[in-house]
Amino acid sequence: MTKKILAVLAALTMIISLAACGSKTSDETTTTEDTTSEVVSEEADTSEEATEATEAEDTEKSEESTEAEDTTTEDKTEKEDESTTEEEKEEETTQAKPQSKEEIVAYFNEAINKVKPNSKSITIVNVRNQPAGSVEGLPSALNSLADSVISSNTGDDKDSKGVVLTSAADKKARFPVENEAWSSKLTASDVKSASLTESNGKYTIKITTVADAKNENVVHGSGHAAKAFSVVMPAVINDNVPGAVKSMFSVGNAALSYPESTITVTVDAKTGNVETAKYDLHWTMYIPLGSRVVIIPFETISDYKIAW
Repeated sequence: MTKKILAVLAALTMIISLAACGSKTSDETTTTEDTTSEVVSEEADTSEEATEATEAEDTEKSEESTEAEDTTTEDKTEKEDESTTEEEKEEETTQAKPQSKEEIVAYFNEAINKVKPNSKSITIVNVRNQPAGSVEGLPSALNSLADSVISSNTGDDKDSKGVVLTSAADKKARFPVENEAWSSKLTASDVKSASLTESNGKYTIKITTVADAKNENVVHGSGHAAKAFSVVMPAVINDNVPGAVKSMFSVGNAALSYPESTITVTVDAKTGNVETAKYDLHWTMYIPLGSRVVIIPFETISDYKIAW
């Protein structure tokens, strides 16, 4: 964050100077098995010569047949019970997979909030700051020069690339949301869209936040983006612009807006552990400069790999 702020302020100071010099400006399938009972009847022996021994033998055979049928019925019942249990287990697993926006956001919160306290390490794969459009609010002759100044002060953060965070303090300080014990306080109302796909035992979750309007008083946990991103806050910019520059060029307090931004994570479906996380934050700076307002759009892309 420090390198990013310094780069932004360096570009900002140059732009202010330039402007001052220029005119001040799933389907479920059920299988039913049909069971057929066979009724075995025996013809009665009508012979007058039938003896009591023959009747006893017939009685014994009848009892054995009944016992066999009872055993068969019990076996079928047990198999049907086992089949039902397996179907119930499958149904429970299916129901456990988040589907609605509310379920996906809740699942994401639970998973991402485990990263700081429970992960073995977090690797910062890369952090890149770049312009997300052209500067507005300056005299037209200065636009291309202002864009060039900003581009030269942004790009990959070499001080962050490949850094491995292992201590609790470092993970808290550098994994989103920076300097907070938590990583997300998003609710369904903060999210424009949420999707979850599954492949090879992994969930891929993509969340897009609702856009935040221009605001001079942004803090972590407020608005929408600031509930899950390490956002640049107006107070930090205002505190780092030299007082002499503010007075000389009539620089007012900065405001920031956060257009729709996205978080994409992969999660192990069995453990619920986040394995990769990509934060694509869009943020726009508004700097009052005399009668003008200079508008500078940025994008910060941060990639992380988490080990457990």
